[in-house]
Amino acid sequence: MRIGNIDLGRYPILLAPMEDVTDISFRLMCKEFGADMVYTEFVSSDALVRNVSKTQAKLSIRDEERPVAIQIYGKDVAAMADAARICEEARPDILDINFGCPVKKVAGKGAGAGMLRDVPKMLEITRAVVDAVKIPVTVKTRLGWDHNSQIIVDLAEQLQDCGIAALAIHGRTRSQMYTGEADWTLIGKVKENPRMHIPIIGNGDVTTPEIAREKFEKYGVDAIMVGRASIGSPWIFREMKQYIERGSYDPLSVSDKMSVLRRQLRESVARLDERRGILHIRRHLAATPLFKGIPNFREVRIAMLRAETLDDLFGILDKIEYEILINR
Repeated sequence: MRIGNIDLGRYPILLAPMEDVTDISFRLMCKEFGADMVYTEFVSSDALVRNVSKTQAKLSIRDEERPVAIQIYGKDVAAMADAARICEEARPDILDINFGCPVKKVAGKGAGAGMLRDVPKMLEITRAVVDAVKIPVTVKTRLGWDHNSQIIVDLAEQLQDCGIAALAIHGRTRSQMYTGEADWTLIGKVKENPRMHIPIIGNGDVTTPEIAREKFEKYGVDAIMVGRASIGSPWIFREMKQYIERGSYDPLSVSDKMSVLRRQLRESVARLDERRGILHIRRHLAATPLFKGIPNFREVRIAMLRAETLDDLFGILDKIEYEILINR
């Protein structure tokens, strides 16, 4: 699959953009485990043009993580175009437009998935962003606003006509948020549409190596995007790549996986500070499948999520690793 001049290979697996998750250290780690392209946390166009320092920091990228996309969102045409030009100066490989975020503070204000209720403005923004930069522009969106307005098949053609280089589709409506099962049938219909010639990237509930392979085979998508399943489990890209290539995979050992989590902790603390670094990484620790099935784990989990120092947290992780190993 190619996006512009970027060759992502035959079965690309992409790290989805996720707020408070896809910081630079996590992107680099996912890249090491086989992610073919990574995305930044989404960037507010309004905050970017106002030169908000916290937002500006999200534009920091490294050559080791390439190809990398910066994702922007907003509802003002001029601000989105200005933000696109600012992002281009950070030298990403791709600029992505977020028309899919369902959270109230974004979609409720008309940005993200909120644009699914104002398609003419969505298309105006898309054209403005495409015209504003020289790098490839892509879009990530959903099936529609709700069950009664699943407009993605027609919308995909309209977005393509605006000049985008690829389209990522999450198989849920905005009203579903992240509940229920992702419906890939409409993603497949977009891909089957003979008028579509840009790559189609499928997203939603790609949680195991087996499911990853099935999505490629059943729906014919050009790439898949992995989001929540990577939180606390960046090694999932390695497993998926191996399974797609040969029908099996070599899982990391428990000790290796624990080493990955410890590395995430160290890098988070080094990038922020001890307090904020631990707070940031708690989401990964809470989500990791590594701790599932451990008997009587509730109290240990609470202690882990309440730990305030790196030494205390490492001590708890050491005990968890020991418990996992002796109960195997």
